[in-house]
Amino acid sequence: MIRQKTLDFAVRIVNFYKYLCTDKKEFVLSKQILRSGTSIGANVRESKNAQTDPDYLSKMNIALKEADETQYWLEVLFRSELITEQEYKSLDEDLKEIIAILVSIVKKLKKKP
Repeated sequence: MIRQKTLDFAVRIVNFYKYLCTDKKEFVLSKQILRSGTSIGANVRESKNAQTDPDYLSKMNIALKEADETQYWLEVLFRSELITEQEYKSLDEDLKEIIAILVSIVKKLKKKP
């Protein structure tokens, strides 16, 4: 479930990046959100080949950090009035769901002996 959600989110971020560059002529912040937003799924995908539980936890923690950073850049874009409230909320809702899943995974792994 998390793999598919993060892959779908990465595709949305790539399309969002294209929109920011072509329609808004915004190249700096758009690159930041592209990097962090696609990194979430890359780290989740990489976790499936983790060699140990601590390695798996590390990848999921990195994915969570990248999701948090993506949320930051999204908020900067919104507060800078580069994107509409609707655009912001649409991406933020997906991101909050991904973060909640990642937090749950990380908590479960940390409790594991």
